[in-house]
Amino acid sequence: MPKFYNFKIAGYFLYFTSMCIVECFHAHASDSRLTETGSAKFFVKENGDTVVQNKGALNDRDLLKIQKFIKDHYKEMYLLWQQHDGGEFYRGN
Repeated sequence: MPKFYNFKIAGYFLYFTSMCIVECFHAHASDSRLTETGSAKFFVKENGDTVVQNKGALNDRDLLKIQKFIKDHYKEMYLLWQQHDGGEFYRGN
């Protein structure tokens, strides 16, 4: 699973899977196992704001840190996601 970065944010890696590219742009946050079990899922809006679909095992403090990080880096994250055949920010689901 591709990671957006090789470092952790608030103790979690941000990543996506090959199946993620059929949905609108989003990121998962997980510990080193990179599994969806216990991971959070953030749908990213065109302005970098996020909608949390699944909080996973994250506490509110870590959730806010990750949301701020995504807001500050969403453009470069989107470019990486798009290199893996991702589509536009939003697709009809």
